[in-house]
Amino acid sequence: MADIKVFPTKGNLLATKKSLELAKIGYDLLDRKRNVLIREMMLLMDKVKLLRNEITDSYTLGYFLLQQANISTGVINDIATSVTEENTIKVTYRSVMGVELPNVSFDKKTPKLEYGFTESNSRVDEAYIQFHKIKGLTIVLAEIDNSVYRLANAIRKTQKRANALKNIVIPNLEMTVKFITEALEEKEREEFSRLKVIKAKKEDIEA
Repeated sequence: MADIKVFPTKGNLLATKKSLELAKIGYDLLDRKRNVLIREMMLLMDKVKLLRNEITDSYTLGYFLLQQANISTGVINDIATSVTEENTIKVTYRSVMGVELPNVSFDKKTPKLEYGFTESNSRVDEAYIQFHKIKGLTIVLAEIDNSVYRLANAIRKTQKRANALKNIVIPNLEMTVKFITEALEEKEREEFSRLKVIKAKKEDIEA
């Protein structure tokens, strides 16, 4: 009680009760926000697990096909440099409880073979198509990984704020309300006792 620095008046009591009500509402909103963010992150984490397995298998196959292409035609650096650089990737954002999550889009069509057929064979085609698939998986994984990072960071901040309200702000406001209420009640008792004494003295004088 000694740490409470507020004058015990009815005005301060009403103001503190209002602050306490708002703090409790704020905590409820933060708790709901945290739960929504956690649910969203868990859904993405499930996708990440499946995607990582798929992308690992895809890279294994891709490097095997690339090795076969190199063996059958020689090192294919010249063919690789003739392929057009990827420029269809676009990033937009969607908001989940105020957290901006990336949404990456790109051209998913089967790629056209941009190199000459005289210097390549079906092995090169297979490797090219496989790495196009890997590119798509990598883009999706980057999108999900970035979203998970942003969600985890937002959850941490939200949890910190919720804990501050629950463990510090709300208890302090409740203590202040209790302090002011008790002080006002004590003041009323003193005033009542004073009035009784005055009334008794007045009755003695009249008698």
